[in-house]
Amino acid sequence: MTTANEFLNAAEDKAFNLAHRKTINYNIGKYNAAVEKGLSKFKNLDNSKKKAHSIKWRTIENLDKFLPEFEANFQKKGGKVIWADNAEDAQKEILNIIQKNNGKTVIKSKSMTTEEIHLNEFLEKNNIESLESDLGEYIVQLLGQKPYHIVTPAMHLSKEEIAKLFNEKFGTPIDASPEQLTQKARELLREKYLKADIGITGGNFLIADTGSVALTENEGNARLTTTFPKIHIAVVGIEKIIPSIADLDLFWPLLSSHGTGQNLTVYNTILSGPRKKTESDGPEEMYVILLNNGRTNLLAQKEQRQALYCIRCGACLNACPVYKNIGGHTYNTTYSGPIGSIITPHLKGMDDFKHLSYASSLCGKCTEVCPVKIDIHKMLLLNRRDAVSKNKNSKMEKIGWQIWKTSMLKRNRMDKVAGKYKNIFLKFFFTKMWGKHRDMPTVAPQSFSKQFEKNEKESI
Repeated sequence: MTTANEFLNAAEDKAFNLAHRKTINYNIGKYNAAVEKGLSKFKNLDNSKKKAHSIKWRTIENLDKFLPEFEANFQKKGGKVIWADNAEDAQKEILNIIQKNNGKTVIKSKSMTTEEIHLNEFLEKNNIESLESDLGEYIVQLLGQKPYHIVTPAMHLSKEEIAKLFNEKFGTPIDASPEQLTQKARELLREKYLKADIGITGGNFLIADTGSVALTENEGNARLTTTFPKIHIAVVGIEKIIPSIADLDLFWPLLSSHGTGQNLTVYNTILSGPRKKTESDGPEEMYVILLNNGRTNLLAQKEQRQALYCIRCGACLNACPVYKNIGGHTYNTTYSGPIGSIITPHLKGMDDFKHLSYASSLCGKCTEVCPVKIDIHKMLLLNRRDAVSKNKNSKMEKIGWQIWKTSMLKRNRMDKVAGKYKNIFLKFFFTKMWGKHRDMPTVAPQSFSKQFEKNEKESI
């Protein structure tokens, strides 16, 4: 079965799963209420978005300047930078660091880049324990699942389902409250922070002028992950660079307000290398792995490279009517929703993932909510164009569009199709494509123009 067929089957299953729809709509509803309140704190939100877009444009257009600047400044402070061209390179480098330091246990904070390179599975194969410390990530790891959402990994689960999971795994009461479940997770994880050999994080921003990694979170797990273990590894996509530490004054509030509706997240940390002699805590060694993994493929697309401006707030997922019906796991990618549909065909190949750019109503809501003004729905159309120009569409799709084009070019042909053949096409060709849950419309036996012409003659 192709990736596209898997997507269609999973999408149909989720779209008609009423319990799933109830849970995700409830959780996104809470998000919408919080974000509306958070965005109201901006005096001129549109101006802030335009400024953020401008900064990211300048940065992405000059990656060859800002990335070496970050590397030089980070190394001056005792940090080490590793460039990873793909997932395999990143995995190999991380394993080398762990083995060199005789590491056996890893504690991780929330990181989409480590999900992207399938780090947990890789480390497990090499007999290294890797534990997620973000509560949402911890829950989906216990379930053997992937994150459902960029910001809220367990958005698809109700509190009753999580209570049942903890009851089965740890013997907590079946009716435990969210506060009790959080306390149990805290008890389980605290010991892991103290014993872990290696701490691994992502990075929300790389700061070029100070050579720093900026982390933003609400639980404090990233701080614990970077404080207790002797080795800290940050795996960060090359597009996360920003020119100056002063830019955080704009990007941190934009990220938190669009991601969770907060003015600012609870914990915001700037890390600039390993622990110094005058400091009481922190790692003895710090590495930053700059991950490409297909990003330069997207950078090479002049019209679509603005997708690299994304700050991973998740706003477009919560706004998307498709995502709200089929959910995150259906996409079968690290990055789901509208932004995932743009970048995945470039990161993982148009052959397998071009269908994602068609999983959109093109309503434009994703573009409207984007904090850095990425023209998302236009990018989806450009991906569709590229798929066609590279002959990635099927023979049946080509034949169908050719018939449509031939019919539309002449009025008399269109009238014939409308009158004689359209209901036949709908019945025999579109029923399966449009789904067994949808009733096919019945087209009038005559086109509008023919009916109009007939009425005109009769009225004379």
